[in-house]
Amino acid sequence: MNTCLFVSDLHGKMSRYEALLKIIKKEKPDFVFLGGDLLPHRRVQNQFDPNGEGNFIMDFLFRKFEILKDTMECAYPDVFLIPGNDDRKIIFDSVAEGEKADLWRNIHKQCVTIGKYRFYGYGCVPPTPFMIKDWERFDNSKEINDDCIAPKYGFHSFPPDHDPENDTIENDVKTIIGNDDLEFGIFLFHSPPFQTVLDHALIRNDRLGNETSARNVGSKAIRNFIETAKPYITMHGHIHESASITGQWEQRLGRTWLCSAAHDGPELSVITFNLNEPQSANRRLIKV
Repeated sequence: MNTCLFVSDLHGKMSRYEALLKIIKKEKPDFVFLGGDLLPHRRVQNQFDPNGEGNFIMDFLFRKFEILKDTMECAYPDVFLIPGNDDRKIIFDSVAEGEKADLWRNIHKQCVTIGKYRFYGYGCVPPTPFMIKDWERFDNSKEINDDCIAPKYGFHSFPPDHDPENDTIENDVKTIIGNDDLEFGIFLFHSPPFQTVLDHALIRNDRLGNETSARNVGSKAIRNFIETAKPYITMHGHIHESASITGQWEQRLGRTWLCSAAHDGPELSVITFNLNEPQSANRRLIKV
C-alpha cells in the first residue's frame, strides 16, 4: 500500500503523541516518519522525575510504542525518526534502546532500502540564535546571520563527535548519499530548504520594538541538494510558523515533492501521503 504518516516538532507534548498513536492504530500506515524536535524542552525534561533523572524516551515513548506494537502485531508500521535542534543529544541517544526492540529506526545520517525506495535522514540545521548546538552545523559556508550563534560557541550536551568549527550540512549530505541513485530517494530532514514556502520565520527586529518581519531561514545546502540531485520526496519541519505565514505546507522543486509538518498551533499536524502518489497528500490539524 505504501501509505505514510509524517509528523514533526512534537516537542515532548504527550497529548500530541497520544493522538498520533491513535491514528496509527486506526489507519495502519505502512510507514511513520518523525521529523525531529521530538523531546520536551529542557525546562520540562524532569516531568517524570522530580530529581531530574527521568528520560522521556524510555519512560514514555518506548513504553507507548511498545504497547502499540504488541497491539498491532504484524500491522505495526516501519517507524523512522531523526533528531532536531531542540533534542539534547545526551537524552536523544536513548533512542538506541527502541531500535533494539524494533520499535523505530533512527535514520540520522543513515540510509535504509526497502524495495525500490531509499530512505535517508538528516537532523542538523543551520546556526540558530539558540544555545543548544548538538545538531547544528554551518550550512554551505561559515557565514551566519547576525542574530545567530556559531556552533562552537553554544552548548553541547555531549562531547561532539564532529568538528563544530568546520563541519557543514553541505558536506554531510554529500557523504550520506555518495553515488546513490535518488530516483526514489526519500529524505527526512529537520531543516527546510532555503527560500521556499516552508522556511518563513518571524524575526523580531529590536530596532522596531515589538515589530516582526518574515525571513527565509532554511538551509541553502539542502536547497542546492534538492535542485541538483532531484530526489523523489523530501520532508521537513523546524520552522513552526511558516505554513501560517505562507498559507502553504507543500511545494514542488522540479521533480521533487516537498512538505513540512511543522505547526505553530496547539494541534497535532499530520501529513498523510502515498509513496506512489505524493502529490495527493493531505494535511490534518488534530485537536489534542
